[in-house]
Amino acid sequence: MGDWQDRVEAVWADSDLDAAEVIRRIDELAGERPADDAVALFERAGARDSAGLEREAEPLYRRALTLGLDEDRRTQATIQLASTIRNLGKTDEALALLREEYEREPRGALHDATAAFYALALVSSGEPERAASIALQALAPHLPRYTRSVTGYAREIAEEPR
Repeated sequence: MGDWQDRVEAVWADSDLDAAEVIRRIDELAGERPADDAVALFERAGARDSAGLEREAEPLYRRALTLGLDEDRRTQATIQLASTIRNLGKTDEALALLREEYEREPRGALHDATAAFYALALVSSGEPERAASIALQALAPHLPRYTRSVTGYAREIAEEPR
């Protein structure tokens, strides 16, 4: 899949392409793979998602996840599906997906990305304090100083009764 994936990545890297052309090229590349190829479905979903076509992206993400993706793509697809359905007004489902992913692998490569989208979904659901807590806990390890203080304050925000 190396050559195929390289060609997919080249489409994503080409900043001169408009959204319609990205979709066309990704669909063309996906057509080289079997109809139920999870990675091709994931790429097709991402092309539509980035073009603002969330309703078209949602079933493609779901199918890719059902068929099975490697760990990195599975996490990406979960984040992207959750973001998509949050934009479609399915905030509770987005929260559930992101909460599960956030708690699943506390220090995985995409943990901070998961935290960011989890925080966005929490804001959408009317829980801005919890969102701030999640975002600050993700940020804290990257600070040159005050990591422990920020982590502590972030936990306090989440625990304070409102």
